[in-house]
Amino acid sequence: MARAPKTWKSVDEQIGILQDRGMTIDDEAKAAHFLRRVGYYRLSGYWFPFRQFDDDGKPSDTFIKGSTFTDVIALYLFDRRLKLLAMDALERIELSVQVDIAHLLGRRDLFAHYESKFLDKDFVKEPGNFGYEGWLEKYHSLVKRSKAVFVRHNLEKYGKLPIWVAIEVWDFGALSFFYKGMKGKDKTEISRKYGSERSITDWLRSLNYIRNVSAHHSRLWNCNIVDSASMKGFTEPLKSLKNERPFLYFCIMKQMLDVICPDSSWGQRFKELVDGFPNTGNKAISLENMGVPDDWKEWELWQ
Repeated sequence: MARAPKTWKSVDEQIGILQDRGMTIDDEAKAAHFLRRVGYYRLSGYWFPFRQFDDDGKPSDTFIKGSTFTDVIALYLFDRRLKLLAMDALERIELSVQVDIAHLLGRRDLFAHYESKFLDKDFVKEPGNFGYEGWLEKYHSLVKRSKAVFVRHNLEKYGKLPIWVAIEVWDFGALSFFYKGMKGKDKTEISRKYGSERSITDWLRSLNYIRNVSAHHSRLWNCNIVDSASMKGFTEPLKSLKNERPFLYFCIMKQMLDVICPDSSWGQRFKELVDGFPNTGNKAISLENMGVPDDWKEWELWQ
Protein backbone atom coordinates (compact mmCIF):
# COMPACT_ATOMS: atom_id res chain seq x y z
CA MET A 1 0.00 0.00 0.00
CA ALA A 2 1.39 3.39 -1.01
CA ARG A 3 2.35 5.74 1.78
CA ALA A 4 0.78 9.16 2.06
CA PRO A 5 2.94 11.90 0.49
CA LYS A 6 4.85 14.19 2.79
CA THR A 7 3.28 17.54 3.54
CA TRP A 8 4.70 20.91 2.49
CA LYS A 9 7.06 22.52 5.01
CA SER A 10 8.19 26.12 5.27
CA VAL A 11 11.92 26.86 5.32
CA ASP A 12 11.74 27.60 9.04
CA GLU A 13 10.06 24.24 9.58
CA GLN A 14 12.74 22.53 7.51
CA ILE A 15 15.43 24.08 9.70
CA GLY A 16 13.56 22.92 12.79
CA ILE A 17 13.37 19.35 11.45
CA LEU A 18 17.11 19.26 10.85
CA GLN A 19 17.84 20.62 14.33
CA ASP A 20 15.45 18.16 15.96
CA ARG A 21 17.31 15.35 14.23
CA GLY A 22 20.64 16.46 15.65
CA MET A 23 22.16 18.76 13.05
CA THR A 24 23.94 21.85 14.35
CA ILE A 25 22.96 25.03 12.49
CA ASP A 26 24.96 28.01 13.72
CA ASP A 27 23.73 30.47 11.11
CA GLU A 28 20.02 29.98 10.46
CA ALA A 29 19.86 32.85 7.96
CA LYS A 30 22.57 31.23 5.84
CA ALA A 31 20.86 27.85 6.14
CA ALA A 32 17.58 29.41 5.02
CA HIS A 33 19.33 30.94 2.00
CA PHE A 34 20.64 27.56 0.81
CA LEU A 35 17.34 25.83 1.47
CA ARG A 36 15.57 28.45 -0.65
CA ARG A 37 18.12 28.52 -3.49
CA VAL A 38 19.27 24.88 -3.62
CA GLY A 39 16.35 23.06 -2.03
CA TYR A 40 15.82 20.69 0.87
CA TYR A 41 15.55 17.60 -1.32
CA ARG A 42 18.73 18.27 -3.32
CA LEU A 43 20.70 19.05 -0.17
CA SER A 44 19.41 15.88 1.47
CA GLY A 45 21.79 13.92 -0.76
CA TYR A 46 24.67 15.78 0.85
CA TRP A 47 23.58 15.27 4.46
CA PHE A 48 22.74 11.60 3.86
CA PRO A 49 26.29 10.44 4.84
CA PHE A 50 25.86 12.29 8.14
CA ARG A 51 22.85 10.16 9.15
CA GLN A 52 23.16 7.38 11.70
CA PHE A 53 22.88 3.83 10.41
CA ASP A 54 21.59 0.83 12.32
CA ASP A 55 23.31 -2.55 12.54
CA ASP A 56 21.60 -3.66 9.31
CA GLY A 57 22.95 -0.64 7.42
CA LYS A 58 19.62 1.16 7.25
CA PRO A 59 19.73 4.95 7.70
CA SER A 60 17.81 6.54 10.52
CA ASP A 61 16.42 10.08 10.63
CA THR A 62 18.97 11.04 13.29
CA PHE A 63 22.33 12.62 12.43
CA ILE A 64 25.56 11.38 13.98
CA LYS A 65 27.11 13.52 16.67
CA GLY A 66 28.96 16.57 15.39
CA SER A 67 26.99 16.92 12.12
CA THR A 68 26.76 20.54 11.03
CA PHE A 69 24.93 22.34 8.26
CA THR A 70 28.24 24.11 7.52
CA ASP A 71 29.84 20.75 6.64
CA VAL A 72 26.88 19.83 4.44
CA ILE A 73 27.24 23.07 2.48
CA ALA A 74 31.01 22.59 2.20
CA LEU A 75 30.37 19.17 0.67
CA TYR A 76 27.74 20.59 -1.69
CA LEU A 77 30.14 23.32 -2.86
CA PHE A 78 32.95 20.78 -3.30
CA ASP A 79 30.67 18.68 -5.48
CA ARG A 80 29.58 21.72 -7.47
CA ARG A 81 33.20 22.59 -8.27
CA LEU A 82 33.90 18.95 -9.10
CA LYS A 83 31.09 18.95 -11.65
CA LEU A 84 32.36 22.17 -13.19
CA LEU A 85 35.79 20.57 -13.58
CA ALA A 86 34.19 17.50 -15.14
CA MET A 87 32.25 19.62 -17.62
CA ASP A 88 35.38 21.57 -18.50
CA ALA A 89 37.24 18.36 -19.33
CA LEU A 90 34.34 16.64 -21.07
CA GLU A 91 33.71 19.57 -23.40
CA ARG A 92 37.26 19.29 -24.72
CA ILE A 93 37.16 15.50 -24.90
CA GLU A 94 33.84 15.57 -26.76
CA LEU A 95 35.10 18.03 -29.36
CA SER A 96 38.39 16.20 -29.82
CA VAL A 97 36.86 12.77 -30.42
CA GLN A 98 34.24 14.28 -32.73
CA VAL A 99 37.00 15.74 -34.88
CA ASP A 100 38.90 12.43 -34.78
CA ILE A 101 35.86 10.64 -36.17
CA ALA A 102 35.07 13.27 -38.79
CA HIS A 103 38.68 13.42 -39.99
CA LEU A 104 39.07 9.64 -40.16
CA LEU A 105 35.80 8.85 -41.94
CA GLY A 106 35.53 12.09 -43.90
CA ARG A 107 38.56 11.25 -46.00
CA ARG A 108 36.63 8.23 -47.28
CA ASP A 109 33.26 9.84 -47.85
CA LEU A 110 31.93 13.25 -46.85
CA PHE A 111 28.63 11.55 -45.94
CA ALA A 112 30.26 8.55 -44.24
CA HIS A 113 27.84 8.62 -41.29
CA TYR A 114 25.03 7.80 -43.74
CA GLU A 115 26.92 4.83 -45.17
CA SER A 116 26.58 1.58 -43.21
CA LYS A 117 29.58 0.10 -45.06
CA PHE A 118 31.86 2.22 -42.90
CA LEU A 119 30.42 0.77 -39.68
CA ASP A 120 30.63 -2.51 -37.80
CA LYS A 121 28.31 -5.14 -39.32
CA ASP A 122 26.84 -6.18 -35.98
CA PHE A 123 26.04 -2.56 -35.16
CA VAL A 124 24.28 -2.15 -38.50
CA LYS A 125 22.28 -5.36 -37.99
CA GLU A 126 21.31 -4.55 -34.39
CA PRO A 127 17.59 -3.71 -34.41
CA GLY A 128 15.85 -0.82 -32.70
CA ASN A 129 17.50 1.73 -30.44
CA PHE A 130 20.69 -0.25 -29.85
CA GLY A 131 22.05 -0.23 -33.39
CA TYR A 132 22.67 2.00 -36.37
CA GLU A 133 18.96 2.42 -37.03
CA GLY A 134 18.47 3.83 -33.55
CA TRP A 135 21.50 6.08 -33.90
CA LEU A 136 20.25 7.48 -37.20
CA GLU A 137 16.86 8.22 -35.68
CA LYS A 138 18.49 10.14 -32.84
CA TYR A 139 20.79 11.95 -35.25
CA HIS A 140 17.92 13.08 -37.46
CA SER A 141 16.08 14.39 -34.39
CA LEU A 142 19.17 16.42 -33.41
CA VAL A 143 19.40 17.89 -36.92
CA LYS A 144 15.69 18.72 -36.96
CA ARG A 145 15.91 20.35 -33.55
CA SER A 146 18.91 22.51 -34.45
CA LYS A 147 18.27 26.16 -35.27
CA ALA A 148 21.86 26.83 -36.37
CA VAL A 149 22.32 28.76 -39.62
CA PHE A 150 25.11 26.42 -40.77
CA VAL A 151 22.74 23.46 -40.53
CA ARG A 152 20.13 25.12 -42.72
CA HIS A 153 22.81 26.24 -45.19
CA ASN A 154 24.30 22.76 -45.61
CA LEU A 155 20.90 21.12 -45.89
CA GLU A 156 19.91 23.53 -48.63
CA LYS A 157 23.23 23.03 -50.44
CA TYR A 158 23.72 19.26 -50.09
CA GLY A 159 20.40 17.90 -48.82
CA LYS A 160 22.24 16.45 -45.83
CA LEU A 161 25.17 17.37 -43.60
CA PRO A 162 28.77 16.35 -44.41
CA ILE A 163 30.26 14.46 -41.49
CA TRP A 164 32.49 17.34 -40.37
CA VAL A 165 29.34 19.46 -40.13
CA ALA A 166 27.19 16.69 -38.69
CA ILE A 167 29.43 16.33 -35.62
CA GLU A 168 28.49 19.88 -34.66
CA VAL A 169 24.94 18.77 -33.84
CA TRP A 170 25.92 15.56 -32.03
CA ASP A 171 25.63 15.52 -28.27
CA PHE A 172 27.95 13.39 -26.13
CA GLY A 173 25.47 10.52 -26.22
CA ALA A 174 25.33 10.51 -30.03
CA LEU A 175 29.13 10.68 -30.13
CA SER A 176 29.68 7.72 -27.79
CA PHE A 177 26.94 5.73 -29.56
CA PHE A 178 28.47 6.32 -33.00
CA TYR A 179 31.99 5.48 -31.83
CA LYS A 180 30.65 2.20 -30.44
CA GLY A 181 29.36 1.32 -33.91
CA MET A 182 32.56 2.02 -35.81
CA LYS A 183 34.75 -0.72 -37.22
CA GLY A 184 37.31 -2.15 -34.83
CA LYS A 185 40.37 -0.90 -36.72
CA ASP A 186 38.97 2.63 -36.81
CA LYS A 187 38.16 2.60 -33.11
CA THR A 188 41.67 1.35 -32.38
CA GLU A 189 43.22 4.11 -34.48
CA ILE A 190 41.41 6.72 -32.40
CA SER A 191 41.85 5.01 -29.03
CA ARG A 192 45.62 4.79 -29.45
CA LYS A 193 45.78 8.57 -29.64
CA TYR A 194 44.61 8.60 -26.03
CA GLY A 195 46.96 5.91 -24.77
CA SER A 196 44.65 2.93 -24.94
CA GLU A 197 45.20 -0.20 -27.01
CA ARG A 198 41.57 -1.14 -26.46
CA SER A 199 38.51 0.61 -27.82
CA ILE A 200 37.51 3.53 -25.63
CA THR A 201 33.82 2.70 -26.11
CA ASP A 202 33.46 2.07 -22.37
CA TRP A 203 35.28 5.27 -21.53
CA LEU A 204 32.99 7.40 -23.67
CA ARG A 205 29.85 5.71 -22.35
CA SER A 206 30.92 6.28 -18.74
CA LEU A 207 32.03 9.85 -19.42
CA ASN A 208 28.66 10.52 -21.01
CA TYR A 209 27.04 9.28 -17.81
CA ILE A 210 29.17 11.67 -15.77
CA ARG A 211 28.37 14.46 -18.19
CA ASN A 212 24.64 13.88 -17.66
CA VAL A 213 25.03 13.75 -13.88
CA SER A 214 26.94 17.04 -13.96
CA ALA A 215 24.66 18.80 -16.43
CA HIS A 216 21.56 17.93 -14.44
CA HIS A 217 23.05 19.10 -11.13
CA SER A 218 22.93 15.67 -9.54
CA ARG A 219 25.39 14.53 -6.90
CA LEU A 220 28.68 13.35 -8.42
CA TRP A 221 31.38 13.08 -5.77
CA ASN A 222 30.31 9.69 -4.37
CA CYS A 223 27.68 8.60 -6.90
CA ASN A 224 27.52 5.07 -8.24
CA ILE A 225 28.65 5.14 -11.90
CA VAL A 226 25.93 2.94 -13.37
CA ASP A 227 27.50 2.88 -16.84
CA SER A 228 30.87 1.77 -15.50
CA ALA A 229 33.80 0.98 -17.77
CA SER A 230 35.34 -2.46 -18.00
CA MET A 231 38.65 -2.73 -16.16
CA LYS A 232 40.16 -4.78 -19.00
CA GLY A 233 43.16 -3.06 -20.52
CA PHE A 234 43.99 -0.90 -17.54
CA THR A 235 47.41 -1.29 -15.95
CA GLU A 236 48.56 -0.35 -12.48
CA PRO A 237 47.85 1.91 -10.74
CA LEU A 238 44.49 2.51 -12.47
CA LYS A 239 43.80 -1.22 -12.46
CA SER A 240 43.45 -1.11 -8.67
CA LEU A 241 40.68 1.51 -8.73
CA LYS A 242 36.97 0.83 -8.33
CA ASN A 243 35.14 1.29 -11.62
CA GLU A 244 31.90 2.25 -9.89
CA ARG A 245 33.54 5.24 -8.19
CA PRO A 246 34.07 8.65 -9.88
CA PHE A 247 37.82 8.95 -9.34
CA LEU A 248 38.68 6.40 -12.05
CA TYR A 249 36.90 8.57 -14.61
CA PHE A 250 38.74 11.71 -13.55
CA CYS A 251 41.92 9.72 -14.19
CA ILE A 252 40.60 8.89 -17.68
CA MET A 253 39.80 12.56 -18.26
CA LYS A 254 43.32 13.51 -17.19
CA GLN A 255 44.89 10.91 -19.51
CA MET A 256 42.87 12.18 -22.47
CA LEU A 257 43.46 15.85 -21.65
CA ASP A 258 47.20 15.23 -21.53
CA VAL A 259 46.89 14.43 -25.25
CA ILE A 260 44.31 17.06 -26.17
CA CYS A 261 45.80 20.01 -24.29
CA PRO A 262 49.07 19.03 -22.57
CA ASP A 263 49.64 22.52 -21.17
CA SER A 264 46.27 22.67 -19.45
CA SER A 265 46.07 23.52 -15.74
CA TRP A 266 43.10 21.17 -15.34
CA GLY A 267 45.06 18.51 -13.48
CA GLN A 268 46.47 21.05 -11.03
CA ARG A 269 43.02 22.50 -10.44
CA PHE A 270 41.69 19.02 -9.74
CA LYS A 271 44.46 18.36 -7.21
CA GLU A 272 43.79 21.67 -5.49
CA LEU A 273 40.09 20.90 -5.29
CA VAL A 274 40.69 17.46 -3.80
CA ASP A 275 43.15 18.97 -1.30
CA GLY A 276 40.28 21.18 -0.15
CA PHE A 277 37.89 18.30 0.50
CA PRO A 278 35.78 19.11 3.59
CA ASN A 279 37.43 17.97 6.79
CA THR A 280 34.50 17.26 9.09
CA GLY A 281 34.96 16.83 12.79
CA ASN A 282 32.97 13.61 12.92
CA LYS A 283 34.69 11.97 9.88
CA ALA A 284 31.30 11.20 8.30
CA ILE A 285 32.72 11.60 4.79
CA SER A 286 36.06 10.83 3.18
CA LEU A 287 37.74 10.76 -0.21
CA GLU A 288 37.54 6.99 -0.04
CA ASN A 289 33.82 7.39 -0.83
CA MET A 290 34.89 8.97 -4.14
CA GLY A 291 37.33 6.14 -4.85
CA VAL A 292 40.48 8.20 -4.23
CA PRO A 293 43.45 6.16 -2.89
CA ASP A 294 45.96 7.65 -0.48
CA ASP A 295 48.93 7.69 -2.88
CA TRP A 296 47.22 9.03 -6.00
CA LYS A 297 49.23 12.26 -6.20
CA GLU A 298 52.43 10.23 -6.47
CA TRP A 299 51.25 8.61 -9.71
CA GLU A 300 52.96 9.74 -12.89
CA LEU A 301 49.55 10.61 -14.33
CA TRP A 302 49.08 13.37 -11.77
CA GLN A 303 52.61 14.79 -11.79
